[in-house]
Amino acid sequence: MKIIKRLLLEESFCGSGSINNPEKEYHLEINLSNKCNLDDVVEMLQGLGIQVKTMTKQNQYSIYIKEGEQISNFLALIGANNAVLKFEDIRIQREMRGKVNRLVNCEAANLNKTINASIEQIAAINKLKEKGEFNKLSDSLKEMANLRVKYPNLSLIDLGKMLKEPVGKSGVNYRLRKIVQIAKEIN
Repeated sequence: MKIIKRLLLEESFCGSGSINNPEKEYHLEINLSNKCNLDDVVEMLQGLGIQVKTMTKQNQYSIYIKEGEQISNFLALIGANNAVLKFEDIRIQREMRGKVNRLVNCEAANLNKTINASIEQIAAINKLKEKGEFNKLSDSLKEMANLRVKYPNLSLIDLGKMLKEPVGKSGVNYRLRKIVQIAKEIN
């Protein structure tokens, strides 16, 4: 029975099916002549573990799949093995590009956040110096401020390692926030 279903699905797809270029979007569609055929194909596909959606519009009956893995499963089901390999290759490349883009965007956002924080911290330090308040800071805050001005692009972790008595990221963050807070309180 499974072979008959596979052949019927293969014939339906070959007769009136289409698949979009997977580099742009995932979309497989089969157009059917009537509601009865639509219901039969949906039942067959769902019985074989493939989830589809339907569309009925002015005596036009269609099933479609927009999920990449389901399309790949459908192509394998109807025996389109070369198509599955090509589709999966494109799908993997597309997913890898997406992951790389997400990582790059995350790194860029973190870098922007670090730069903006550094700019704010250096501005606070310069304000304290201009107002003659810098020397009133504790030795640990002065050391931190001098390192931040000297190394504006360094991460908090790296700044912490450069201190006479190294501290972690949270210790550096606390000191820099304290400097910014003191500068804000000065008129």
